[in-house]
Amino acid sequence: MASSSGSSYPVRYLALFGAFVALIYGLVFLTGDKSPTPKLGIDLQGGTRVTLTARTPDGSAPSQDSLRQAQQIIETRVNGLGVSGSEVVIDGQNLVITVPGDDSSQARTLGQTARLYIRPVIQATSPTPPGTPAATDPGAPVDPAAPVDPATPVDPAAPVDPAAPADPAPQNRPFPAQDPTDPAAPTDTAPDEEPSEQDAGSEPGAAPTETTPDETADAIAEAKALRQSEDPTVQQQAAATIDCSAPDPLQGNDDPALPLVACSTDGTAVYVLGPSIIDGQQIADASSQFDTQQSRNVVSLSFDTAGGDTWAQFTAANIGQQAAFTLDSKVVSAPVIQGATPSGSATQITGNFTADSARELANTLKYGSLPLSFAASEAETVSATLGLASLEAGLIAGAVGLVLVLLYCLLYYRMLGILTALSLVLSMAAIYGILVLLGRWIDFTLDLAGIAGLIIGIGMTADSFVVFFERIKDEIREGRSFRSAVPRGWARARRTILSGNAVSFIAAAVLYVLAVGQVRGFAFTLGLSTLLDIVIVVLVTWPLVNLASRSEFWSRPSINGLGAVQEIARARKRAAAAKTAAAAGAEKEA
Repeated sequence: MASSSGSSYPVRYLALFGAFVALIYGLVFLTGDKSPTPKLGIDLQGGTRVTLTARTPDGSAPSQDSLRQAQQIIETRVNGLGVSGSEVVIDGQNLVITVPGDDSSQARTLGQTARLYIRPVIQATSPTPPGTPAATDPGAPVDPAAPVDPATPVDPAAPVDPAAPADPAPQNRPFPAQDPTDPAAPTDTAPDEEPSEQDAGSEPGAAPTETTPDETADAIAEAKALRQSEDPTVQQQAAATIDCSAPDPLQGNDDPALPLVACSTDGTAVYVLGPSIIDGQQIADASSQFDTQQSRNVVSLSFDTAGGDTWAQFTAANIGQQAAFTLDSKVVSAPVIQGATPSGSATQITGNFTADSARELANTLKYGSLPLSFAASEAETVSATLGLASLEAGLIAGAVGLVLVLLYCLLYYRMLGILTALSLVLSMAAIYGILVLLGRWIDFTLDLAGIAGLIIGIGMTADSFVVFFERIKDEIREGRSFRSAVPRGWARARRTILSGNAVSFIAAAVLYVLAVGQVRGFAFTLGLSTLLDIVIVVLVTWPLVNLASRSEFWSRPSINGLGAVQEIARARKRAAAAKTAAAAGAEKEA
């Protein structure tokens, strides 16, 4: 009965591991996008690198503290967007963002200053094409109570030609009234308006524009003098002459205490706005969601206590008027207030958002504004050719090294080397499936540094086998049989294996916390393979060797390679017997 029980638990361990692998690959092929390939990093699949140049209102050099703070905020945005494998590094007075994949807009969106203000709308008009005489009388005073000019609806799917006259976008869609007692009532909404990237007009691959700090400061000061004047005549002049298709020198540098003349993000409307009533810093949370009633993606904002009270008072006092959400000196949305919004209720920004663009805007607003204004001075596509060549060379080197290790195990441990090879194959299969799932669940991307961590981890798994086998040989040297040496050797090897893996895992965890960029990928895969080493040794290698020790075939010295060790054990036994006999003879003579 004891023998039956003793021979059954290794089988249960193997069955447990088999169920573990089956679960992994069941999730790989039956859930998600069902693609059996892991996500690759920028060095393997290519991507986009964007250089952001810091701008200050007075043209002075930005402080290192503000650059580090901006770096941390953008890294937080990267995590919020799920863009794993990205890097944000400080290069002098610039921030360099690298994002894997083909979508360069993600990298450029991450550099948004995200200075959000809510301002009352004084007037809304369509922009005047450059070179066209203004239709608005510059000397006419601004009437805050004047109704918004009617506008012809624009097809949101139609491309906008910056050089052509643009019809004004409909900006007078009302907020739906909300019943304070109805928690399910719809919250404030904004018009269908296509959000655009806030990148100061930079295009991927475009040559950077060389500007001195003095020129930048002069451009910002000139834009402020014209577009943030409190003189209604100057405001009308700015509204008539502003070029919405040109890069905005005021981007993220507007003074919230002054009025503002600003374009909409799609360039189809020009607004004269009053001073800010709510700062983006008063946003408590922002999230994207799909409005099933209106079948569109929305961005939902909730304010802190002070911001919520201000918004409730403003909406109650300005029913029928517009309120503009300005992001980096551009109007994201300008809805008409139809009813008062109770304090503490959420406000929604709507538009022609895709799920990704709504999520990007929500994360940009949620994680705060940058302490500096940035312009995308350079954007380039990174080729994966070098990374793939390095990957191919590394895989060839790893395969050659693995083959040499297996050949050594076969020569030194004979058939036990086959168990080593089988354990390594099963370990790599489990790791591969886990990497595929991590790519889906947490957007983990595999790069060259991560592959290096996996190779080192697999080498540590081979070390665990060597420790186990050497403990078995120690037991056999002491005179035990192969069958009895295996459980005793496992009991001694287990402590060593667990201690070694614990040290490696702690080192990987510390490295992951303290490091940045690709080094974190190395630490992550090293820690993952270290944990799987324990799983493989406990659930695969130990049960297989235990079963082999119970087999007559595997117990043959010519098969398991333990003949020399057994001969040493027999020689020690004969020497001990001879010594005992000699001692007994000497005692008898005495």
